[in-house]
Amino acid sequence: MKLTCPENSCHNNKFFKKDGFYFRKSDSKYIQRYRCNSCGKRISTAQLSPCYRQKKRTINHLIEAMYCSKVSMRRIALNLNVDKKTVARKVEFLGLQARMFNQKYLQKLRVNPVEHLQFDDLITKERTKMLPVTISVAVDAETRRILALVATQIPAFGLLAKKSRAKYGYRKSEHKLGLEQMFQKIEKVVAKNALIRSDEHKFYPEFVDRYFPSAVYIRYKGGRGCIAGQGELKRLARDPLFALNHTCAMLRDNISRLVRKSWCVSQSIEKLQLHLDLYMKFHNTKLI
Repeated sequence: MKLTCPENSCHNNKFFKKDGFYFRKSDSKYIQRYRCNSCGKRISTAQLSPCYRQKKRTINHLIEAMYCSKVSMRRIALNLNVDKKTVARKVEFLGLQARMFNQKYLQKLRVNPVEHLQFDDLITKERTKMLPVTISVAVDAETRRILALVATQIPAFGLLAKKSRAKYGYRKSEHKLGLEQMFQKIEKVVAKNALIRSDEHKFYPEFVDRYFPSAVYIRYKGGRGCIAGQGELKRLARDPLFALNHTCAMLRDNISRLVRKSWCVSQSIEKLQLHLDLYMKFHNTKLI
């Protein structure tokens, strides 16, 4: 970002002169001030930061690390001695910043496209098990970098399907929409002749043929979980989707709202998506 004059009628964005400093109390730093040569209005370099006008910017990195380490927002507020509403606002801000970071991160990967892609879906819930949500996950099998995480709603299935329709009515499936968004994100990141692996879900071949017609696509039958409650880790001597399943297990363990038996439950898919975007950044920059 570049300095621009705060006066709307002034279009100067090149000529400024230094005009002293001011002390920013929130992080104990001296910030350079400038004066516009055209209209005389004052501006500072603080306006170039996305944290502009934040009073507690020093806890941003702590909230990010704790929120991506299975700590709930209430416990973060308690540990940092701040209000719950402060944490909620910080989480939304950090999620939006992480979303922009992930877009730039994927653009950098276009130089060396992914040669081995694995993708699948992770099932969680919105408020109750009668309102399930699917998370489409795409992983680089060689580096275990997360390439995309997209959350969309699906209707209840199994024994809860009838009860869900009776209580909440018809629930539209947006699974294909989520897969569409995921493949659009990774289309230019994955090599056209890449090796792509997944399970035998009936929706998957349609999207692989559409976006990667020249790829080598192999499907595997899903296996049973090796531990009760942890279906992501399979009871197989050699799991062909190990990179993907291990990443999904890390999602379950590091994101509090994805834990199967927990008080931390997503209240909206939008907030879940922000949490996923923040974790994707944390995973790709800190955990691998």
